[in-house]
Amino acid sequence: MNILWFSEISNNDVQTCGGKGASLGEMYNIGLPIPPGFVITAEAYKNFLEINRIDKQIYNILSTIDLNDSKGIELKSNEIQEIILKSEIPKELKDEITESYENLDVNEEVLKFNNKSALSIIKTGRSLPYVAVRSSATAEDSPEFSFAGQQSTYLNVKGISSLLISVKKCWASLFTARSIYYREKNKIKHETVFLAVVIQKMVNSYSSGIMFTINPVTNNENEIVIESGYGLGELIVSGTVNPNNYVIDKENMTIKSKTTPKQDNMLVREEMLGKNIKRKIPENYPEQVLNDSQIISLANYGVKIEKHYQKPMDIEFAIENSKIYIVQSRPVTTLKKPSFEEIKPIENSEEILKGLAASPGIASGYVKIIRNVSELDKVQKGDILVTKMTNPDYVLAMERASAIVTDEGGSTAHASIVSRELGIPCIVGTEKATQLLKDNQFITVDGSHGIVYQGKVDLKEEKQEDFKHYDTITKVKINLDLPSQSERASKADADGIGLVRIEFIIAENGVHPSKYIKDNNFDEYINVLFNGLSKIVEHFKDKPVWIRTSDIRTDEYKNLEGAEDEIRESNPMIGWHGIRRGLDDIDLLKCEFTAIKKLHDLGYKKIGIMLPFVISVDEVKKAKTIMKEIGLNPIQDIDFGIMVETPASVFIIEELCKEGISFISFGTNDLTQTILGVDRGNDKIQYLYNEMNPAVLKAIKHCIEICKKYNVETSICGQAGSNEKMAELLVKYGIDSISVNLDAINKIRNIVYLTEKKLLLNVARKGGV
Repeated sequence: MNILWFSEISNNDVQTCGGKGASLGEMYNIGLPIPPGFVITAEAYKNFLEINRIDKQIYNILSTIDLNDSKGIELKSNEIQEIILKSEIPKELKDEITESYENLDVNEEVLKFNNKSALSIIKTGRSLPYVAVRSSATAEDSPEFSFAGQQSTYLNVKGISSLLISVKKCWASLFTARSIYYREKNKIKHETVFLAVVIQKMVNSYSSGIMFTINPVTNNENEIVIESGYGLGELIVSGTVNPNNYVIDKENMTIKSKTTPKQDNMLVREEMLGKNIKRKIPENYPEQVLNDSQIISLANYGVKIEKHYQKPMDIEFAIENSKIYIVQSRPVTTLKKPSFEEIKPIENSEEILKGLAASPGIASGYVKIIRNVSELDKVQKGDILVTKMTNPDYVLAMERASAIVTDEGGSTAHASIVSRELGIPCIVGTEKATQLLKDNQFITVDGSHGIVYQGKVDLKEEKQEDFKHYDTITKVKINLDLPSQSERASKADADGIGLVRIEFIIAENGVHPSKYIKDNNFDEYINVLFNGLSKIVEHFKDKPVWIRTSDIRTDEYKNLEGAEDEIRESNPMIGWHGIRRGLDDIDLLKCEFTAIKKLHDLGYKKIGIMLPFVISVDEVKKAKTIMKEIGLNPIQDIDFGIMVETPASVFIIEELCKEGISFISFGTNDLTQTILGVDRGNDKIQYLYNEMNPAVLKAIKHCIEICKKYNVETSICGQAGSNEKMAELLVKYGIDSISVNLDAINKIRNIVYLTEKKLLLNVARKGGV
């Protein structure tokens, strides 16, 4: 059977309709108001391959895949997708899809009895509907593997021709490079995975929101919490608007509280283009988005869904013409209790060196003194890397090391940042590690207290109190740069990635970007970035990922091929880097934008582009123009933001918001040094470097206030975000998210939760709720 309507589908139909299709059918059939739709079955996909005689051709190509050849996988992926897109949908299937699409919003009773007269009357003068076209793999939601998010989705599709093209694109997306790689890596036979396609009417929502059948802040199982806003739901899901909040008593279905802050913007569908655009909320719209009747109706749906699935549920809804639709339902995942441990130093152990505790943990190993990049091969798996200070050329050796000790640097130095991301102990600023320690000396590094011990020391670990992972208004994200750490980082259940620095991918590749540009080898540079970024984002499919364009300083990457042509600068820290370099070398910037666009085109719709070291509105305008030239519309197609790292960006923040940006992120490492005039890499003046300096705090607070006025999302990705006192202040200032290194995520989650709880209690005591 080629077509199945939702009414014909249940959770038992995963092999026919894929995970997504089966779930929608299940909800439809327990009486939930699901937007109408049907599924083009996996059998239809198989028939398409066989009739066009391309199945064996595809599987023969796949049989030659080399898992270690990422470029080869990409080429074979493109070849297979091209084969599918050039093949014709069989006429019988095309007719069935066309007929089903034309009947999508026709009453099923009319269809069931094949009342042609009624059909003719209903269809007269009726325009075809906008639909969502979603891939639904038959292996989705299996106990061992998750295929969710690996294939494509196309929204606001209208017309037969566009629909048929989108269906073929969904089929082709089963063979994206990342999908092929995933199956190969997990030893899943390609011949056993098939694709169904969900065709569902789009809800052009007047209002929308999220409902929890348990209070996610207090864990109160007797409360339902609903958050809502005007327009499409994306702004609420992404946390970029301040939604209405309603708390309902589950036992007697009464509204216990309402919080209705004023909302300025909403996301709506532009009918002519079929795209989502942001608009001002009309003045006559009431501040309470949902009326009391809608609130109680939603709560009743929530109880029904929770009873059916026998667990607390996180539900998304949309309302069009006063009709409530349930568009997604999944278990609440934020009610677990992550724990973290504190290392307790051993008394009477021989301390031989002290420095600044830069990355927590303990490790023992043999010392390898590295005096220049030519000696990096000395570091083997499990060694302790000891050097004056690391730079991006050291990254591969750092990945092999079990700990790092340096002479120089502070908490925001390169060694500190990368060690925290790798999750290995690090001590910096010892001044004399390379003099006191000797090659092949066996030591123990206590990165939590900044102490180096002679020999093997077994440090005791005291388990601290567990803290619950509550859902919070302020999101907690992570900084992630190394593709090899993506899978590990994904287990932290962060709210997304607040910073991806592509320089780390460049360093791992071993070739300076300027060489690619000089040799006009643009495609290779694009592929290097695309392959590295793909490995990072594949574990964060449904979460925001902000990718910073390159911020290459001229005193770094000296060991990369082609770096000999770099100019010499007396002060590279405030020299030719960031967006100023990108705009001077437009081909470089175009390559980076193109690599990100390839990810976006593969279905990663929540990625964003971030410009570093911005000092003018003109820089933002020029970058937007270049993005449009490569076919990517900032804000409309993809989130677009800037790093706030200079006093200039602080002073002109309102002008930048007016120009049009989706978000800002404070790069407090550079912002602190440029405001205070302190070189953050100079350990001699580390005592002056202070991100809690009143001047820095005033700059941050000012930017957050202005951005709220223009509905621009605010975040922080500098080291200051991992500072507990700073995190508390940021929550009080109203920041939207805090992005931290992996080692600090539990600590900062706690601070965010406790701070928000205090703020809510204070409001309650004053009669605000």
